[in-house]
Amino acid sequence: MHKTSSLSELGFDSSGASSGFFRPVADDSPLTPSTAHRRLTKISVIGAGNVGMAIAQTILTQNLADEIALVDALPDKLRGEALDLQHAAAFLPRVRIVSGTDPAVTKNSDLVIVTAGARQIPGETRLNLLQRNVALYRKIVPPVAEHSPDALLLVVSNPVDVLTYVAWKLSGFPASRVIGSGTNLDSSRFRFLVAEHLDVNAQDVQAYMVGEHGDSSVAIWSSISVGGMPAFKSLRDSHHSFDEAALEGIRRAVVGGAYEVIGLKGYTSWAIGYSVASLATSLLRDQRRVHPVSVLASGFHGISDGHEVFLSLPARLGRGGILGVAEMDLTEAEVAQLRRSAKTLWENCQLLGL
Repeated sequence: MHKTSSLSELGFDSSGASSGFFRPVADDSPLTPSTAHRRLTKISVIGAGNVGMAIAQTILTQNLADEIALVDALPDKLRGEALDLQHAAAFLPRVRIVSGTDPAVTKNSDLVIVTAGARQIPGETRLNLLQRNVALYRKIVPPVAEHSPDALLLVVSNPVDVLTYVAWKLSGFPASRVIGSGTNLDSSRFRFLVAEHLDVNAQDVQAYMVGEHGDSSVAIWSSISVGGMPAFKSLRDSHHSFDEAALEGIRRAVVGGAYEVIGLKGYTSWAIGYSVASLATSLLRDQRRVHPVSVLASGFHGISDGHEVFLSLPARLGRGGILGVAEMDLTEAEVAQLRRSAKTLWENCQLLGL
């Protein structure tokens, strides 16, 4: 049964409705209507599942957009999610929420966040899953790029590094405007563990996970700092248990964080919602903050220039997208791990035939 979301759907004439309620105020300003108002910000979220809606809800509560467009293949669920957010209008900043199954609803977006992805079928190979995701992205990315040719494209779907490569190829956008959420959340989990151990605020801890968002991600131990002060040597000196085995255990705990949450509640949502919102803030508000995100890594740390592979490195984000990638001082072991990760990702990308 179709329910209404506005008075106009109940038969009320909406044309000029506000003029009957508010008395116009004389305006002697020389500004034209187009220059009197700031440009509105529009964010589109493709995929209204648990992750997509957590991202939309976080963006909404953090007042990052004037308009949010939701796109999903399931019209009833999509309408229900949109209505659920619209009904909270009295408690939130004024944001226009639109939704539809047609990517045209994303027209003129500043940022398009893609969370849609095919789920793995029991017994399905990784390659087959990738190929199904490529087929899905062929339906999503080209029309989104056509409707918003100047947008930033932020990929969240997994496997995020390979799908960021797919989105880059299918969109025709420059690599600086195609970004994967990468290890931004992994690094937050890393920072959380260190912060809990030292009993400090996680925002005062810096620590990076780089490389693949997955089992081969690399923990950069030398990047750990607390309050701006290098902390790894101090940790090792004061805790003799911080041997190589213990460090690998910490890395595995970070990598396995998502699996633990999925095992307990069935899916992840809130942490990735806040992670993506932090990226949206840095991008759209031109914050120039550094985040470990999936970028085109050719030429970095010995990765071949001919390997168009995306993986996570610390990158400076702003309104233009990726503004620069940090040249990290890595150990030989870390470089070797990063190159192995890049090799595996590139092999997967080559199998897709893009």
